[in-house]
Amino acid sequence: MSVRAIQSLAAGGALTGAALVVVYTGMMAGADGITKLIAGGYDAPQLFAISAALVAGFCLLSAKRGGEVGLKVASRGTMAVRAVLTVIASIAFFQAFRLLPFADVFLFIGLIPLFAAALSGPVLGEAPRPMAWAALLLGSGGMLLLMPGGLSGMQAGHLWALTASLTGCGSMLAARRIAKVERVPLAQVFWPNLALMAAMGAALPFVWKPMGLADVAWVGGYAAMLFGARYVSAEALRLLPAHVAMPLMNLQFVWMVAIGMVAFGEIPAPGTVLGVTLVVASGLWLIAEEQMSRGRRTA
Repeated sequence: MSVRAIQSLAAGGALTGAALVVVYTGMMAGADGITKLIAGGYDAPQLFAISAALVAGFCLLSAKRGGEVGLKVASRGTMAVRAVLTVIASIAFFQAFRLLPFADVFLFIGLIPLFAAALSGPVLGEAPRPMAWAALLLGSGGMLLLMPGGLSGMQAGHLWALTASLTGCGSMLAARRIAKVERVPLAQVFWPNLALMAAMGAALPFVWKPMGLADVAWVGGYAAMLFGARYVSAEALRLLPAHVAMPLMNLQFVWMVAIGMVAFGEIPAPGTVLGVTLVVASGLWLIAEEQMSRGRRTA
């Protein structure tokens, strides 16, 4: 195979990974909206026990169609860490969405790429290059512009959000670590959700409330979005380094601005438009920098 062909394949992998991240952010924006809607009426174990059971069921059905190997994983220790961190992050995000406005929670979500940049070196051996750090800072500035009101004072919700960001980042780094040695995206979704179902199911009898059909439908929609989002994120983290994939996940902010305009007629302020522009620009910069780096490595 020629050098040019290898470079083309490497670039294609980066672009495919970026496209998957865009799909992931759209699904997660929808799932977060449902979480905010449900959080006021039910406790976390009820939402997560049901949704995790549905997601695990989706995985089993997919594995049955594709072969049992889809749920097997060799990196059992790393998968156990990912599962535990996923459970903690899910609970923490639920509590954060219950106690804080969307803007405050998303501000903490925007910190995940910085945590990833700091940890990807020692955890994954993928320390960002100087140009990648510059793009990270650009995207972080755009994220802050999207939240012009800032935080309204430290509260318990902010501690939950910080916990969620740290453990969510750890779960994604574990996913990247697994993806570097084996391609098991279905297992990456199944085992963390099985752990979440077991942990939340133990508490479910103590917090159960009857659910109307509309709420059951919302939970089903949440599970479907979560299944799709976690599957494509596992593939994206296989194709892209963590410090590239995670900043692109800030595109979730762009989805929220778009949803506000289309669904609710909310016209974004100039600062919001500028913030969205910087977030998008930083993502494109990271993809371009990653492609050029791959080209240099294969030259």
